[in-house]
Order: sequence, then structure tokens, then C-alpha cells
Amino acid sequence: MKALIETIVTPLVDHPEDIVVDVKEEEQKVTYHLSVHSDDVGKVIGKNGRIAKAIRTVVYAAGSDSEKRIYLDIM
Repeated sequence: MKALIETIVTPLVDHPEDIVVDVKEEEQKVTYHLSVHSDDVGKVIGKNGRIAKAIRTVVYAAGSDSEKRIYLDIM
């Protein structure tokens, strides 16, 4: 899942070397924390959050077969 998030975000940003995806697993959920360069935050979120919503949709769909709930936080 971490590789999927990096693959989706890399073409969107100007500083792909600053992409960091941290994983926090709990009993009922897995949370992915996505951090990008401060200049690229707007590109990842998009107008009215459309790009962020699309990224979350893909990540949630990819993890739908998992027993744990998946969350994506953009820092």
C-alpha cells in the first residue's frame, strides 16, 4: 500500500525525494501519514480537495479486502 501511495503521488509533485509515507497500525485500523514538501501540498490536495479525495478513494479500494480499516492522512 505504501508503494501504491508513493506511485500515485510522485508524478504530482516537484520534489519527489521529499515524499514520506509513515504507517501506523492499530488493532482495527491502519493509518498512512503522507508528508510532502511544503511547496507541493497544494498539488497533492488539489482544488477543493479533489485530488486528495481521489487518492483516498484508490487507497481505500485497494485495501477493501483487508480486515482492517484504512485511513490516509495528508500532512
